[in-house]
Amino acid sequence: MTDQKNEYQVKMPNVRLSFPNLFQTSVFAGEDTGKYDATFILDKEVHKDLIKEIKAKMKRLAGEKLKGKVPPDDKRCLKDGDETEREEQINSYVVKASTKKRPMVLDRDRTPLMEDDNIIYAGCYVNAIVTLWAQDNAYGKRLNASLDGVMFCAHGEPFGPPGIAADEFDAFEDATDDNEPF
Repeated sequence: MTDQKNEYQVKMPNVRLSFPNLFQTSVFAGEDTGKYDATFILDKEVHKDLIKEIKAKMKRLAGEKLKGKVPPDDKRCLKDGDETEREEQINSYVVKASTKKRPMVLDRDRTPLMEDDNIIYAGCYVNAIVTLWAQDNAYGKRLNASLDGVMFCAHGEPFGPPGIAADEFDAFEDATDDNEPF
């Protein structure tokens, strides 16, 4: 008998990382979700075989667990990036995955990474492993992905605005310890 975890496990090489919450659980609407999560961007041309594999596994999973009914797009972990308003997702598919257990996060040499290492960021390239699973409960029918692990692959252009440089504090050079607080 095939191990179901392995049957629906997907290895995604050299994909772009977005919205990483790999070291701390994510917060939504001011509330801690209790989950670690990330979004992975798969280029439609570069990852076309991988996208086909994911779609085939999702169809098979829906057949086994959801009586053959594939949920609508908004209820699936794989979404067409062209249907979003995010520039970095154009001409791509995105996979959103989450887990309640902190996922394995590794460097290229397979050593564990910590948040303070500052190697994992939105925009870098990673190798990721997720496991597809079907949800059929009081909260609805969905095709989800569990986040198993992430390995840093290569640097990429960071998403979002850049941080400030240390020299921006030059304007405060005249400040001394003798200044009184407000």
